[in-house]
Amino acid sequence: MKEQHSILLVEDDDDVELTLRALRRNRVAGHVEVVRDGVEALEYLFATGTYAGRDRRDVPNLVLLDLKLPKVGGLGGLEVLERLRADGRTRRLPVVVLTSSNGQGDLARSYDLGANSYIRKPVDFTQFVEAVDQLGLYRLVSNEAPSPADPSSS
Repeated sequence: MKEQHSILLVEDDDDVELTLRALRRNRVAGHVEVVRDGVEALEYLFATGTYAGRDRRDVPNLVLLDLKLPKVGGLGGLEVLERLRADGRTRRLPVVVLTSSNGQGDLARSYDLGANSYIRKPVDFTQFVEAVDQLGLYRLVSNEAPSPADPSSS
């Protein structure tokens, strides 16, 4: 069992520091791992590519996923979410979409793909800190989730 709660932040350069500051201000997690695009996120979670030596059983407690990721390898945030939900090892992993998108299509598609929450990022830092607090990320990170689905069932 992990001693500290961890978050995987999937975010391009634009809002990484803002998000990290908001998480620190709210004392949400002991460790935040940052990846910058969809390919790197999947490599981290499935311990492949750059992260091939990582123990893939050591999954974060929560994924904060930006939808507007650089299209490295053609993977935006929705494609990452779809792949996470399609794999038994990550199907139950809590995912919160954090995005500047205000398109209803993105909102609906995120929930259709199994997002646990959808948060539009406010432009103002104080509002963003309040949004993180209101979301109750600490409870999501600390929440006891069921064990991962049986990979053989995917």
